[in-house]
Amino acid sequence: MPTAVVIDTNVLATANGKSDHAGPDCLLSCLNALEEAKKRHVVTVDNGMLILDEYRRHASLGGQPCVGDAFLKWLWQNQGNSRHCEQVTITPTKSDQRNFQEFPDDPALSKFDPSDRKFVAVALASHNRPPILNATDSDWWDFRQAFADNGLDIIFLCPDLFR
Repeated sequence: MPTAVVIDTNVLATANGKSDHAGPDCLLSCLNALEEAKKRHVVTVDNGMLILDEYRRHASLGGQPCVGDAFLKWLWQNQGNSRHCEQVTITPTKSDQRNFQEFPDDPALSKFDPSDRKFVAVALASHNRPPILNATDSDWWDFRQAFADNGLDIIFLCPDLFR
């Protein structure tokens, strides 16, 4: 069975050439990661469309002209196919719709970007416990130890951006 992954939107954006600080190696890593996700992984998203809606703000459902666009079109077409896409339920908190009951209640993560908490919630809600793929967002790097302490793996496609 293929392994599952959660993909931060910045991977699609970088694959579409929309990252000013991503060099050629980073771009290639994102292109390869999206192709690998299509061929060998189950992409994990939320069943409330939060992740897919965010993808749609940064890539085209028409599938062109870039790899991030093609990935979004493929995922959109396969969102109901369990061989390619896993949809999990995440529960927004009553006090903040960008925070989720599945997000760790850990003071070390209290300042983590609220707009990215859906990716963490999805990864932790999945029975597959997929890693999260990140390209260019330094917030993931800054909180990597706290995520590891909470059983979450972050894969940095462009680690040279953070060292």
